[in-house]
Amino acid sequence: MLLMREGFEASAPRSVAAPLTVAAGGVGAIRALRGQLLRISALEPGAVASLFGFSLADPAVWLSVHHTRVFSNSYLLGSGMRLVSNRRRPMMVLGKDSVKRHDLLLPASTRAFLASRGYQGEGCVEAVRHELSRLGLSVPKLPDPVNLFMHVRLTRAGEILPEPNLTRAGDAITCRVTQDTQFIVSACNTGIEGNDRPAALRLAVAENLSDFARE
Repeated sequence: MLLMREGFEASAPRSVAAPLTVAAGGVGAIRALRGQLLRISALEPGAVASLFGFSLADPAVWLSVHHTRVFSNSYLLGSGMRLVSNRRRPMMVLGKDSVKRHDLLLPASTRAFLASRGYQGEGCVEAVRHELSRLGLSVPKLPDPVNLFMHVRLTRAGEILPEPNLTRAGDAITCRVTQDTQFIVSACNTGIEGNDRPAALRLAVAENLSDFARE
């Protein structure tokens, strides 16, 4: 039911963004319109996809992990969960999910954070800011991401404990988008133990589930 097009029918054919491969350590951007499906797939084991989203109508409206936690009263991302904006309006709904392990707590990595942990290169924050500049998007702030496929757990004492990433090549999530959105997905080093080996990702948009088979 979550991936049906009910309530999202378009009166005329619409553009569908071309699929995109995001190299390990890189960043990619893809647009999805209201009612379309967004699929994010791991092309290699151990992938983490740090997901950002900005409304095409107003870049001051973004996918907010903070508001999503409050809206859903959960720090766990599960099927049927609505991911909301900083205006507390749904931007997407999680449907199909082969991993079922995602992080809604940790911020994006930065160059300074990575350096402090012995890694080289720029972090997710710098890479996403460069992508925003390339797209000509000016946003009031860079929100924290939804860290898809990242494996961490929260203890009873409140500790966030990284766990070995179990994502396999071919694992994927599929969401129904509920607002016209510019998505940016980072495959950069997270600097989080067990989830710190960047891996390639595939981004694809479709009108219906069956369309993904044609890719």
